Amino acid sequence: MKITRIRLYKTDLPYVDGSYSWGAGNAIAVARASVVVIDTDAGLQGCGEFTPCGENYMVAHSEGVDALARLIAPHLLGEDPRQVARVERLMDHLVQGHGYAKAPFDAAFWDILGKATDQPVWMLMGGKLTDGAPMYRVAPQRSVPETIAELDRHRTAGYRQFQIKVGADWAADIDRIRETVPLLQAGEKAMADANQGWRVDNAIRVARATKDLDFILEQPCKTYEECQQVRRVATQPMKLDECVTGTHAAQRIVADHGAEMCCLKISNLGGLSKARRVRDYLIENRIPVVSEDTWGGEITSAAVAHFAASTPEEFLINSTDLMNYNTRSTGIGGPKTSSGKLYATDTPGLGVVPDFDSLGTPVALYGDPL
Repeated sequence: MKITRIRLYKTDLPYVDGSYSWGAGNAIAVARASVVVIDTDAGLQGCGEFTPCGENYMVAHSEGVDALARLIAPHLLGEDPRQVARVERLMDHLVQGHGYAKAPFDAAFWDILGKATDQPVWMLMGGKLTDGAPMYRVAPQRSVPETIAELDRHRTAGYRQFQIKVGADWAADIDRIRETVPLLQAGEKAMADANQGWRVDNAIRVARATKDLDFILEQPCKTYEECQQVRRVATQPMKLDECVTGTHAAQRIVADHGAEMCCLKISNLGGLSKARRVRDYLIENRIPVVSEDTWGGEITSAAVAHFAASTPEEFLINSTDLMNYNTRSTGIGGPKTSSGKLYATDTPGLGVVPDFDSLGTPVALYGDPL
């Protein structure tokens, strides 16, 4: 089997609730998705997606996929996409870093491998170890009454885990946490996610002012070292997110006992192939994980769901249904949700196909013409 054509599509994904505010003054209303579609001479097609939460999130942006495609696509044509390790190494040899841009290619390779072997991606990644991943839902930065109302709405929809966005104003964040966390019901949990937004001294102030409350403190500061300064003072469990960038970061976290849990954003780690290795290393060292990505539609959500399904249930904190954060789609099919859980499909590959009506005309095409 050989790759005969690679197409790149762009589409805008408007946020369902208008404006999504997070971290230190960040806000988006529309995310820009990049979708890679790979065709083969066997008639099989695979797809992958990368969507950043804003064009400057983690120094990753949708235009990076365009630049990477120009460099690697000519070399991928003629390769066998079922050899996922070989094509992963080829991409890394051609371009150092920029894993977020390689992630949609990697997902497309796994999608094709699943279709070629008549197996869902979760089976290829080790089997179904979680049948229905618990989901969290984000409450962006809004007033406390608005946040409480939003949590109630998500609770009614079946969510039992909530990510409360903080990080813009540490003093107001204390009130935000103290007003919302005590409202949690039995079996629910909350993460106060600063998305790197606090200075160390202010993060310590927040941790001390809320030490009597049961919640997870998520990525309070920008760097790993700063988070560790806060960790020495905080009594809350710490979840690291943006600074979990790969195997070396995971090794440091394990050696330092640097977190109680880690959020694994597939694109931040460079794709499903690399994310699986990081996940398995963390779990081997008894650190639970979150299956997630930077943003996305149905195609990203499918990868997230398969990654979650192949994660041991006792070490999976949660996942999320990114496709339900948008008013437009990138794919048709994909994971389903029920009673606050995310279910990967049992169909071959990722179980999703590109929504070409939504994607429109490709912005780049390599190989055989349409």
